[in-house]
Amino acid sequence: MEFGRGEVVVLLLTITALLWGATPILEKMGLAKVDPLVGVTIRSAIVTLGLLILTFLLGKGRALVSLDGKSILLFGASGMMAGLLGMWTYYMALQMEATSKIVPIAACYPLVTALLSVLILNEGLNTSRVIGTALIVSGIWLVR
Repeated sequence: MEFGRGEVVVLLLTITALLWGATPILEKMGLAKVDPLVGVTIRSAIVTLGLLILTFLLGKGRALVSLDGKSILLFGASGMMAGLLGMWTYYMALQMEATSKIVPIAACYPLVTALLSVLILNEGLNTSRVIGTALIVSGIWLVR
């Protein structure tokens, strides 16, 4: 049986949704006895170790030393914003409120991405994007 590109994308996104959907449950349970910053530190250390192993197992290690400065800066900034500050603030909120309330609100980041994509990347707007953005805002309002 051979899968087309579209089917592989759907499968990958389904796996992603299942993994990302289950993760907040583990995080909420872990935060019962752990400071949010310590939780982010543990998570990041384990992820870093896993990434290094996977990168070298898949033969991508040489790419790490050949990166240009701009790429390093962009990925570094992304890591600091999402991997450190975003995870820390998310863990603090998750520790304080119900998972079913926090996760949908935190997951409104596509709204920010859509806005910044138009403003910074000059990506166009169309009717479906405007409607989608309105639905995100509506969903956030309903969950609050």
